Amino acid sequence: MKKILLGLILILNFGYAEGIAQQISEPEFVSLFNGQNLDGWIGNKTSYRAENGMIIIDPKGGGGGNLFTEKEYGNFVLRFEFQLTPGANNGLGIHAPLEGDAAYVGKELQILDNTAKKYENLKEYQFHGSVYGVIPAKKGFLKPVGEWNLQEVIVEHPKIKIILNGETILEGDYLEASKNGTLDGRDHPGLQRSSGRIGFLGHGDVVHFRNIRIKELN
Repeated sequence: MKKILLGLILILNFGYAEGIAQQISEPEFVSLFNGQNLDGWIGNKTSYRAENGMIIIDPKGGGGGNLFTEKEYGNFVLRFEFQLTPGANNGLGIHAPLEGDAAYVGKELQILDNTAKKYENLKEYQFHGSVYGVIPAKKGFLKPVGEWNLQEVIVEHPKIKIILNGETILEGDYLEASKNGTLDGRDHPGLQRSSGRIGFLGHGDVVHFRNIRIKELN
């Protein structure tokens, strides 16, 4: 009976079940999210919550703020899925400290609904997948809003590669890209950092994340 009930729960919670299947097929990856609660994460646990196998950021709980891993990471391969809502804006922080703006004291990789009319005049380094202010990403590979996207981020300091839904949308060296100044004209001391926390950087919009897993590289 217990096995039957467990099976029904996993069927109802498809995202969580899918995550378990991926862990089995990717044994070298470690899950950063257990699908049930925010154990292993620190930061704004009012705006972010665990629900139905997802991490959800909801503006009803404040909408902004950051949620970081308790552990710090250096070089890694990170895989995760995300689902945008219309006009959604978020970010993936890497090599970030707990204090300060992760886009500058760490690195922020944009998570954004590129199709939203309100973003039509953004700078090239502000669209989805870009290393904010430093390296622009290719556009045109996000799935329609409401569908799940699969993203892979490969970091071998100072090199970075981002694959979105099977397409490489960014590949470069962020130190090399900034040696003559950054695209946004701002100081980005976090580009020098080779390790730090991974986190989601909220900007007041609803975004869903699931199946978050990492493989650390030597």
